[in-house]
Amino acid sequence: MAEVLSSAAAAVGVPGECNALSLPSAQRYVVVLVDGLGSRLLREVGGYAPTLRGAESLGELDAAFPSTTSVSLSCLGTGEPPGRHGMLGYEVLDPERDRVVNMLGQWPADLDPLAWQQRPTVLERSAPHVAAATVSAPRFESSALTRAALRGGRFVGAQGVHARTARTLEQLTEGRRGLVYFYWDELDKTGHREGWRSDAWLHALEELDSAVRRLVSRLPANTRVLLTADHGMVDVAQEHRVDVSADPALLSGVRHTAGEPRAVQLHVSPGVDPEGVAAAWRARFGDAVWVLTRADLAQDGYFGAAPDPQLLHRAGDVWVLAREELALYDVSRQGTRPLAMVGQHGSLTDQERLVPALLW
Repeated sequence: MAEVLSSAAAAVGVPGECNALSLPSAQRYVVVLVDGLGSRLLREVGGYAPTLRGAESLGELDAAFPSTTSVSLSCLGTGEPPGRHGMLGYEVLDPERDRVVNMLGQWPADLDPLAWQQRPTVLERSAPHVAAATVSAPRFESSALTRAALRGGRFVGAQGVHARTARTLEQLTEGRRGLVYFYWDELDKTGHREGWRSDAWLHALEELDSAVRRLVSRLPANTRVLLTADHGMVDVAQEHRVDVSADPALLSGVRHTAGEPRAVQLHVSPGVDPEGVAAAWRARFGDAVWVLTRADLAQDGYFGAAPDPQLLHRAGDVWVLAREELALYDVSRQGTRPLAMVGQHGSLTDQERLVPALLW
């Protein structure tokens, strides 16, 4: 995921960027990021998306770890792996203030997104050299995630799928090199609410396919479109959504829970051995989960090469990653509302982790 936008920038001639994906050069690139469109999901229901099915496939890409929006979009935006940008989950510990912050929600007023994520973004690096723009819903222009990891270039806000497609085409000026990031979030929202196997999700996929068809049919010469996603999705039945706070043994020695329901992060209390906490979760959930410590994950490269040790303090001491149909909630902290979500993601299964790379 960290190689997508930077490869497109290199392909339009931005100096210093690495074209790791070996994209063909062009005067202009549009990078479409579809929230929640896993390649395994698309493979099963491709009949509903003839435009996507007819694109040139560059193969499957790896989403970030954990496989969730705030992490993958930060990898895309910065060109860096998670251990270098520090956006390490849906909910992440702020170690300085010992609190959990929702990376997609209302950040505390005293937490500056530019201080939290200090790496320059691909769009910032590209703007002096090409026409760089983001096309997305207006509400995202001033969001903390945008300011932290997707800042740079022009922000073009547009409501509705037709308006966003039209605004994207307007950014593609003949005779001028350009890089446009186009964000599409409807599919993910529908999947969380209804599940990716629902009629509503399939309708949202058809709407996406129609918008992409309009986009690629009206491109100016020497322009390419690259479409990918930030993660896939797993539908979790109500009986497999578990309140872990109902079992006191699981939260014994745990100071904070964070992360997401399929990639729970546990921050242990001072003096508590993370291995002991990990053993309790393994005993409770068995083969339905992978349980790993932060040290395990860092050593095995899940946060990327050469992670920043200071940023890794934001990561949980113990991670509980679902490998079966399972979602884990700390209702004592989160309340019962999240239990209504059907579609989930965050873990390491192929359905969540693998995303498409499609080229027109």
